Amino acid sequence: MSVQPIRHATVEIQGLSVFYREAGDPANPTLVLLHGFPSSSAMYRDLIADLADTYHLIAPDHIGFGQSAMPSVEEFDYSFEKLTEITLELLDTLGLDRFALYIQDYGAPIGLRIASRNPDRVTAVVSQSGNAYMEGFTPFWNVLFAHAKDRAAHEPAVRELLTAEATRWQHTHGVPADLLERVNPDAWVLDQAYLDRPGNAEIQLQLFWDYQFNLDGYPAFQEYFRTHRPPVLVAWGRNDEIFGPDGAKAFARDLPGAEIHLLDAGHFALATHGAEIAALIRDFLARNVPTA
Repeated sequence: MSVQPIRHATVEIQGLSVFYREAGDPANPTLVLLHGFPSSSAMYRDLIADLADTYHLIAPDHIGFGQSAMPSVEEFDYSFEKLTEITLELLDTLGLDRFALYIQDYGAPIGLRIASRNPDRVTAVVSQSGNAYMEGFTPFWNVLFAHAKDRAAHEPAVRELLTAEATRWQHTHGVPADLLERVNPDAWVLDQAYLDRPGNAEIQLQLFWDYQFNLDGYPAFQEYFRTHRPPVLVAWGRNDEIFGPDGAKAFARDLPGAEIHLLDAGHFALATHGAEIAALIRDFLARNVPTA
């Protein structure tokens, strides 16, 4: 396997700088990697390196995250609908007509909006704690759904999700004790540094509130699965306390052919099972999205 360099670039979308990582030959099948909260495209660095000899990888930072622009909540509509619009325009700008999607956490409502509205463009879907079913929600969400109904009353509790302790917990919860040494502490330190930027807490609070509207899209996502039958690989941490394993199993209801793997991992399964997930993706894409 040859080592492929990762390229780092920005492009202007709707007057905003959107950062993305890219590797591999654009002539190969493309896999678009959509990150979740509180991370950035940095979570995919190792996976990009693992797959770039055979696939073309694109991993953007959502607006308000990572190296992409971070306009204030007064200057930008921080909604998942708007983030979807920006992401799709990025893919169009990069000339990506056909691509597979890797969705994790926040990447799921963005990627599944794209897929359900543009089914002919999406060759396959890989979900790693990328929820599309009510079964996936755990008690972790109780405070967030309460916040959606009454922001003022529940904002102090929700702000606790933006602390360094909470960020570290997201990266380490559900990780077996003998695998904790695989979790790179740089991951939560970097995520926290981005969260701690002036104005970013307000951005995250707005997206927390807006998340409720993603649930309205679930029927359309599930209809997309039933009607278009995209190849779907689910590689999910069985110990994830944010999106539980029932969310992984639920894909089988609309997609009997979905390949579902529950790994002994937490929410950020790539941290401990990156090699296993890369191998699953290689096998899955080789059978469903053959190279030229």
